Amino acid sequence: MALTILKPGLLTTIQDLGRIGYQKHGIIISGAMDSVSLRLANLLVGNEEDEGVLELTLSGPTLRFEKDTLIAITGGDLSPTINQKEIPLSKAVHVKKGSVLTFGPSKYGCRSYLACAGGFQITKVFGSMSTYLRASLGGFHGRALKQGDVIELRMPSQLSKNLIQSIPLTEGRAFQASRWTMSQALLPSSTQERGVRLIKGPQFSDFTKVSQEVLWSKAFKISPQSDRMGCRLEGEPLRLEKSMEVLSEPVTLGTIQVPPDGNPIILLADRQTIGGYPKVAQVAAVDLPIIAQAKPGDQLFFKEILLEEAEQLYLQREKDITHLKTGLYLKGYEL
Repeated sequence: MALTILKPGLLTTIQDLGRIGYQKHGIIISGAMDSVSLRLANLLVGNEEDEGVLELTLSGPTLRFEKDTLIAITGGDLSPTINQKEIPLSKAVHVKKGSVLTFGPSKYGCRSYLACAGGFQITKVFGSMSTYLRASLGGFHGRALKQGDVIELRMPSQLSKNLIQSIPLTEGRAFQASRWTMSQALLPSSTQERGVRLIKGPQFSDFTKVSQEVLWSKAFKISPQSDRMGCRLEGEPLRLEKSMEVLSEPVTLGTIQVPPDGNPIILLADRQTIGGYPKVAQVAAVDLPIIAQAKPGDQLFFKEILLEEAEQLYLQREKDITHLKTGLYLKGYEL
């Protein structure tokens, strides 16, 4: 069982939920930019939530399936088609051997996630399949996929096999999508102007009153210099009341640092382990997928919430994902 890369796309890598437990050694977590979409894609095909998938950025690849396969595509809409026929997002799709999956322009979002039943036959490095490009670590030979690459798939789980049986291929069709789909609460928004909820950071009060107000009232644009390490923002600069030195300390996913030029940086999957710039705010975990799916030129608006509110939002999202997981399990084993 395998899939063949006919065209690699702009940036196609293997990612999972990252390398946990190694930051004390200076090894970054890395992993999927939009971990929620990765988890959902895996669940839809009967995989464990942390299985490796393909992360596609802006312009996706062209792939050929060398055997009948169950797939799911989640996250941004990069116009996927199989044998030139449009296929749905956020559903399990049974694909016939020899079919070609192609991605086109982005309708919304920046990244899509492609999961295959069984997952990829990839060796883990420090407990993860994730590709860290700067260090040539993990994934498929430590790099983005190239034309001609062949990725072997592992045998699907019993749940995956049951889901495949529930979506039979009909004569003459290259694929068949499931009739069921996810809750709308878990699907990404297609809006271009995005509201992101923030918790005040440890140095928030060290910024001028004007800059504090700017953070909550002005739009910030995603810079073309953004990457997997950080989302760089352009807008009215944020200024400190007075020059200060901040001791380097641990940073996390969604930390918003402000370098001397005043343009905030939201730290993302390939972030460093510690940082020394003032931290004005922290993105609520539930809104991190919004950042991951924002393209250069998109605008972000920020709203303050309390830590307790952020925790409740996170717990509700996890409850929604648990409901999906339970429903898919029951669907797979009702046969």
